[in-house]
Amino acid sequence: MGTMNHVSFGWPTPALSYLMACVGAALGLRCTLRALSATGPSRRNWLLTAAAAIGSGIWTMHFVAMFGFTVEGTELRYDVPLTVLSLLVAVVVVGIGVFTVGYGRHRGRSILLGGLTTGVGVAAMHYLGMAALRLHGTVEYAPATVVLSVAIAVGAATAALWAAVAIRTLVAAGGAALIMGVAVSCMHYTGMAAVHVHLDPARTDLGGATPMQFVFPLAVGLGSFLFLTSAFVALSPTAQERAAYREAGELAIEDLGAADLDRAA
Repeated sequence: MGTMNHVSFGWPTPALSYLMACVGAALGLRCTLRALSATGPSRRNWLLTAAAAIGSGIWTMHFVAMFGFTVEGTELRYDVPLTVLSLLVAVVVVGIGVFTVGYGRHRGRSILLGGLTTGVGVAAMHYLGMAALRLHGTVEYAPATVVLSVAIAVGAATAALWAAVAIRTLVAAGGAALIMGVAVSCMHYTGMAAVHVHLDPARTDLGGATPMQFVFPLAVGLGSFLFLTSAFVALSPTAQERAAYREAGELAIEDLGAADLDRAA
C-alpha cells in the first residue's frame, strides 16, 4: 500500500485550488444570470461563457490540488490526451447543465436537472482526471466514498444554481460561488479519500508528462483566462444598465430637439 500525502506543499495548494474554483463558479454563475435577462444569440453566448468558466474553473481546481498529491515510492505523471479530455468533458457537461437552466421553461425542474448535470460533470472531470494519473502501481477506490463525493457535487451544484438564479443579487451570486467552491473542493478531497494505491515493485518507465511539463502551464493559462474574463464581465454593462443608457440617450435627444424648437420660435 502506497503512503499518500494530499497536501505535500502545505496549505497553499488547497487554498489556491479553492480560490480557482470560486473564481470559475462566480464568473459562470454571473454569466448564467446575465443570460437569463438576455435573448437570442446574446443568451447563447453568455451560457457558453458560463460553461467555459465553470468547467475550466473546476478543472484548474482539481489539478492545482493535485500538485500537492504525492505517493511515497513512485513518481507521478499524467496521460496528456486523457487530461485534455477531462477538461473538455467538464466544459461540455457543465454546458448542458447551464443551458438546461437558461432555456428551461419550468424553473424549478430546470434547476434540479441543471444541478444534477453540473454535479455529475464535476465528478466526471475528477475521476477522468484521476484516470490520467500514471504511477508505479494501481489505483483503487472505495465505492461508498465515491458515491458520497458525487452526491456532494450534485447537491451543492444544485444549491448554487438555485441561489444564483432565484435570488438574483450580486451578494447571492457571491455566496453561490463560495458554495460551489466548497462543493468542488469537498468533492475533490472526498474523492481522494476513496483512493488506495497499491505499489508495483517492478520499475518500468512511466508514460505521460510530469505536472510541471504539461499541467502547470495549462492551469496557469486557464487561470489567466478566468481572471481576464471576470474583469470583462464585471466591466460590461448589464441589460438594465444598457436600457438606462438608451433611455438617457433618448431623453437627451428629446431635450436637444426641444431646445432647437425654442430657438426657432
